[in-house]
Amino acid sequence: MNVLANIISLTIIFAVPLLLVALGGMYSEHSGIINLALEGIMVIGALCGCFMLRMFDQNGFGPAYPQLAMFLAILVAAAAGVGFSLLLAFAAINLKADQTIGGTALNIFAPAFAVVVTWAVQGQGQTTIQIPSWIRITQESLGMEPSNGFFATLFFKYQYLTTPICIVLFIIAWLLMYKTKFGLRLRACGEHPQAADSVGINVYKMRYAGVMISGFLAGIGGMAYVIAVGSGFSSSVGGYGFLALAVMIFGNWKPFTILGASIIFALFKVVAAYNSSIPFLPKLEGLKDKSSLYQMLPYIVTMIVLVFTSKKSRAPKAEGIPYDKGTR
Repeated sequence: MNVLANIISLTIIFAVPLLLVALGGMYSEHSGIINLALEGIMVIGALCGCFMLRMFDQNGFGPAYPQLAMFLAILVAAAAGVGFSLLLAFAAINLKADQTIGGTALNIFAPAFAVVVTWAVQGQGQTTIQIPSWIRITQESLGMEPSNGFFATLFFKYQYLTTPICIVLFIIAWLLMYKTKFGLRLRACGEHPQAADSVGINVYKMRYAGVMISGFLAGIGGMAYVIAVGSGFSSSVGGYGFLALAVMIFGNWKPFTILGASIIFALFKVVAAYNSSIPFLPKLEGLKDKSSLYQMLPYIVTMIVLVFTSKKSRAPKAEGIPYDKGTR
């Protein structure tokens, strides 16, 4: 039973960054901007958030107030994501640059920038920012007696503040997108911006809002990914931004289907990362490097799923098209 609890717990923690980043992509694309820079935004968010945790660890604030320190680090990661996403927004909205090229350029820039900053702060050659151990939510931190049962393993072995924050942000995303005027206007800008403009909606502002919300969520997603991996931040998020794009497309740009897709993809990620400790998986003893085969699994599943679902996917009609106020 504890093995099952471990798998469920790990699936949740790996689904959190996928869900956050895919929801961020959903906001941006519903506004009409293709955000291929999600990977780069995750890197910048993780960089700033991890440095904040490192600072809190060194000055003693983190060990004294672990969850408050974690919350502040998450806010810093979110703010960094918003700031970095503004580069894409300015290029795509004001300069009407090609959004695919702009996003790709930011993805290339972010890891290199993270390496340079990490070297500048920690010293050349020290490319990994270590994550302190006090960030995890434990039974002791909540005043509970330690135990090793199914529910204790499920809720406390691998859980962090990013999980409840993700749940809250998911609920807000659904309400905001489908139950508010803002969500209606945002979706209108991604479907028919000229019609939205004709009824007084500022398309430029709505697209900026979509990209900034996307950066906010992707910044937190980068922090959540580093926490899930648990080996420290090394200026990379392992392609999770691109995996989140696949989740968003598979989820058809809708919050609840994105949630389901995140859980499915995260489960395969867990199988890939922890294949040696899951007893019921095939051992593949004839292969010299079976772990590499399992590491390929999430990406193989991604390609297969996209092949079978891409025809049914319906992207916002005006995504990727620069808006010209004079065009009708």
